This record gives sequence, C-alpha cells and structure tokens, in this order.
Amino acid sequence: MQFKLPEATQILGRTPAVLTEMVGAVPDGWITATEGVGTFSCYDVVGHLIHGELTDWIPRARIILEHGEAKAFEPFDRCAQFREDQTRPISALLDQFAFMRAENLTILQGLRLSSDDLARRGTHPELGTVTLGQLISSWAVHDLSHISQIARVTAKQYSHEVGPWQQYMSILKS
Repeated sequence: MQFKLPEATQILGRTPAVLTEMVGAVPDGWITATEGVGTFSCYDVVGHLIHGELTDWIPRARIILEHGEAKAFEPFDRCAQFREDQTRPISALLDQFAFMRAENLTILQGLRLSSDDLARRGTHPELGTVTLGQLISSWAVHDLSHISQIARVTAKQYSHEVGPWQQYMSILKS
C-alpha cells in the first residue's frame, strides 16, 4: 500500500484512545508485567511513546525540512523512559501522551506537506538516508507495533491459565 499522509495521521490520532482503552483502567499487575528480563511493560511502552513525541518524530521532520541530509538526526534513546519518574500512575502517562500527540499532529498538519516535501531526504544516524514520508510512515507503524506489543504482553499473563487452548493462541507463541 502506498503511503498517504491522511491515512497515517488517522492511525496516529487514534493511538492515544486505543492505549487508554487497552490499559487505562486495568490493575497495576497487568500494567507492570513484562515478557521477561529486558522487555517492556505496558507502562514502559507508554513512557517510550512519550519520549518519542518529545525527541523523535516532529524534531526529525523539522531537521529534514530545515537541513535535509546536511544534519543527521540525534540518536533516539529507546530506554529513556526508565530514567523518568516511575511512580506516576498510568493514567497520567496516557493523558500526557494524548496531549503531546495532539500537539504534534497539529504541528504536522501546520507543515502543509506536499508530495515533494515527503520525498525530501534526511540522515538517520544508523540507517543513513531516509525520506520524510518514510519517517512519518515509520511513526504510524511504530504505534501499531507497540499496540501489538501491549496486546502480546497482556495476553501472556494468562498463557498458562488458558490450558490446552494455548496451542490455538498465536499471540502466546510470539
């Protein structure tokens, strides 16, 4: 499927509500559960998404628009959320994420990007040359990846409790 900015922004706009429905009012044990050492909990994922709103998507879009390939993106710290306050309730993180996402989508809309703009190139510190369209596509897919991750982490909390049905539950095998 070819990238279309309006479709990507629909996904991006819905993510905060999806996450709020998925984890906004579930017990803390579900929020903090992981898939093992070195993996993210639901809480960690939301913190990670907040950090991305601050330092990744819009800042990188601006770098592409203002500097092109001449200025590389700052490396993204995938674990920055672990240095933040871990005592805030998930509801506060979800509210912060929703607010920041709405602001960033307003900024994105205000850029009035053309197809020529989406083809503009920037420099990723690990991947090399990327386009603005690829960056925005990645933003939407990043959201969907983390929604899937949250579903998988929460489903695995009942992996033993489903008994013999486990063989039919593909989410428990990933």
